[in-house]
Amino acid sequence: MAHQKFPQGADRHSVDATEFRRAMGNLAGGVAIVATGADADRRGLTVSSVTSLCMDPPCLLVGINASSETHDAILANGSFAVSLLGSGQQDLALRFAGRDGVKGAQRFATAPWDQGLLDVPVLRDAIGAVECELYQHQAVGTHGIFIGRIVATRGGDGGPLINFQGALRTLLHS
Repeated sequence: MAHQKFPQGADRHSVDATEFRRAMGNLAGGVAIVATGADADRRGLTVSSVTSLCMDPPCLLVGINASSETHDAILANGSFAVSLLGSGQQDLALRFAGRDGVKGAQRFATAPWDQGLLDVPVLRDAIGAVECELYQHQAVGTHGIFIGRIVATRGGDGGPLINFQGALRTLLHS
């Protein structure tokens, strides 16, 4: 079957942001903190747009708003960690989402962090974490798509923190 290409903007318009947010709010997503840098240059933010991409090489994809200081820090550092949040870590998710107004390296003050193999911050109490070398970056609208080649993983325990219909929720863990 041949790949069909559609002309850009041919009598179609994009849905507005409210309509898009309402539709995508029904897609539950894991909540994670993406972080990069060391010491006073650490930067991080909360995301729910992380997905595995391929196994050979092992890669993941994460979307980050281009206006975020973390976006440019990842481009400058060339590596990042994704720490998967679990139940009971809602406050940390909100802190890294900027809800308390704290920015930069100060966001890291309320939780235990390790510097990983790639010298990036990894949340010690995460239910799982991966460290990535930046494999590819693509600008799309207001966001950057980062593809990271996974070079280290860390397991953990507990049920996940998820974003569903605009609220942070937990799943039971057995």
